[in-house]
Amino acid sequence: MSARAIRILGIDPGLRRTGWGIVEISGNRLAFLGCGRVETDDREALASRLAAIHAGLARVIAQFAPQEAAAEATFVNKDAVATLKLGQARGVALLAAAQAGLEVAEYAPNLVKKTIVGAGHADKAQIRMMIGVLLPKAEPETEDAADALAIAVTHAHHRGAALLRARLEPGPKGRQAKGGESGRIAVKPESLP
Repeated sequence: MSARAIRILGIDPGLRRTGWGIVEISGNRLAFLGCGRVETDDREALASRLAAIHAGLARVIAQFAPQEAAAEATFVNKDAVATLKLGQARGVALLAAAQAGLEVAEYAPNLVKKTIVGAGHADKAQIRMMIGVLLPKAEPETEDAADALAIAVTHAHHRGAALLRARLEPGPKGRQAKGGESGRIAVKPESLP
């Protein structure tokens, strides 16, 4: 009996460029399906740029029909304005996934790097090289797409723990959620192995 294939959307949010990557996991096999990025025009109004990110990811979701999604967790930059803009882009990216009914797991950047490269402080070139090793058919043209694939691969490796943790987290009024009763997957990146 073969394992059911699961398609995973990885999202690397950004206001200028939001990377996306799709992988499929079946048992212990991992396959590349697609990657790219949604770009926005700096000259456009913020609302238009956010709408473009949402529409672009909605098209990707409609085309590839993933069952799960993963995104890079929020981190705080020294530049408060940049952090706020990233948060807004991230919000519409998560909204696109949620509107499609996808559970979204979140992973800290250092966990993604450690999962892909083996070191929590790897650089973008190392991540891109390892994506080529892990997904030989993948040829991401941009760092954003490579990072999104890295996030998807990280979720493929950690999804069992993320799903179990979501089921065990307290539900409403402190009771334990059982089976499908839990809402969204709320992965606390610092608690992952």
